[in-house]
Amino acid sequence: MEVLNIHERAFDAESRKVGSLIDSLSSKDDRLWPKHIWPRMEFDRSLSVGARGGHGPIRYFVEQYTPGKSVKFRFTGPKGFDGFHAFEIVAGTKHSVALKHMLKMDTNGLAIVSWPLIFRPIHDALIEDSLTTGQVSLGLVPQVRAWSLWVRILRLVISGGKARSQTTPNKTNTPDRNHLRDIS
Repeated sequence: MEVLNIHERAFDAESRKVGSLIDSLSSKDDRLWPKHIWPRMEFDRSLSVGARGGHGPIRYFVEQYTPGKSVKFRFTGPKGFDGFHAFEIVAGTKHSVALKHMLKMDTNGLAIVSWPLIFRPIHDALIEDSLTTGQVSLGLVPQVRAWSLWVRILRLVISGGKARSQTTPNKTNTPDRNHLRDIS
C-alpha cells in the first residue's frame, strides 16, 4: 500500500529560527521533538548523515541533512515500512515560514494493516505535538491538536496503562515536566 502523509504548520518566525528546530533534533536541547510525552528521538551520534536510531519501535537512519533546512530519515523498521520521513522548511515571507513533515512509504505484510489502524493515528498525533513543541520553543502561541479517543486508547494499551496525558510546554525552552500544561 502506498502511503503519503503530510503535516505542515506556518511559523511566524524567520527561516533560520525555524531551521534551528530541525538542527536540535535528538540533541540534549531538542526543541522540536515532543519528548515530554512521546519516546525520544535518539541516534548513535549527533544528527548527521548516517546516524542510526529512531523513536520507540520506529527505526531509521539519517539519509540526508542540510543544516537549518531539512533532514530525511530512511526507515529500517518496523518490518513492512519501506520509505522515509522528513522535516523541511518551506519558503514563506520574510518573517513567516512553514515547517513540513512528510512521510512517504510503501507498506507490505502486516504493515498494510498496522499502519492505518495503529501507526498512522499515533504518528499523526506525535507530529502535530512536534509542531506544537516547535511553536512553544520559539515563543509562539501553540496550536494544539487534541488527541482523538482512539489515540488515547492506543497509548494506554501500548504503555500498559502508564501513558501520560497530552501536555504541551507552556514556557519557551522548558520541556521538563514541571512546566507542562495538561490539555486533555
